[in-house]
Amino acid sequence: MDYEKIFKHIYEELEKIENKGQVADYIPELSMVDPNSFGVQLTTVEGEKYAFGDSNIRFSIQSIAKVFSYVLAYSLVKSDLWDRVGVEPSGTAFNSLVQLENDRGVPRNPFINAGAIVICDILVSELQSPKEEVLSFIHELSGVNSINFNHTIAKSERANGFINFALVNFMKSFGNIHNDIDDVMDLYFNICSIEMSCEELSNSFLFLANNGVVPYSGAKILSSSRTKRANALMQTCGFYDEAGQFTFKVGLPGKSGIGGGIVAVHPMKYCITVWSPPLNSKGNSYKGMLFLEEFTTQTELSIF
Repeated sequence: MDYEKIFKHIYEELEKIENKGQVADYIPELSMVDPNSFGVQLTTVEGEKYAFGDSNIRFSIQSIAKVFSYVLAYSLVKSDLWDRVGVEPSGTAFNSLVQLENDRGVPRNPFINAGAIVICDILVSELQSPKEEVLSFIHELSGVNSINFNHTIAKSERANGFINFALVNFMKSFGNIHNDIDDVMDLYFNICSIEMSCEELSNSFLFLANNGVVPYSGAKILSSSRTKRANALMQTCGFYDEAGQFTFKVGLPGKSGIGGGIVAVHPMKYCITVWSPPLNSKGNSYKGMLFLEEFTTQTELSIF
């Protein structure tokens, strides 16, 4: 299949459509990104690579990084993780306080903000040097050692992170945050600031398409059963309260970020990453969602 020809055709069709999305501006540093940026990368489990557009430009991956921190925490504490965070779709905004009150400080899943903050608390407990070890984990998955935090973005997020601080303090009141809040939030904001390209993200997520094994190195990150659970969580919770739409229209497990990136996985076949910064009202890439819908429709390569 000529993937690059398909990418070009879909992109040209999307160019005829008005981009109704808006670049995230509630984090000032993110508002400065070029809204016309567009990149795609597909990498197969056999190592074949297909690219289009700005696939090698690094961008702030934001909530996509929550998959990395979740997988690392899951590999460390195993099923004990589920005592502190759930596995259900949220059905509310990714930074909802109302839901936390109803659930007595236990977030619905690891991919909403509250859940990712609990994951960071676990990593602070389990790791000697959390930030450095999270980066090392991503270097292992990607095979690229130059991937790093963007400290300017992390600082910008911290300065505007009032709701996230409300979430962590609220969970602390229920006993679901065990460490110093500043340590936990420093890790959280830095993880969200990580910058990667479409190519690097596709390579890094490929273990989730390969039964938990990094294809190029043979490193086993998760067991087959835990890989299944990670993909299931992305399928049901990876797009906040638009996960149902993504499943309905695209038909792949995936994860989005407010930097405009979307990563999607077809188990045993490929990983695909799309980057287009303008976001829809749910906080997901407007044209990225449309692109992946057309891609799985035209190629007939979804899990359904």
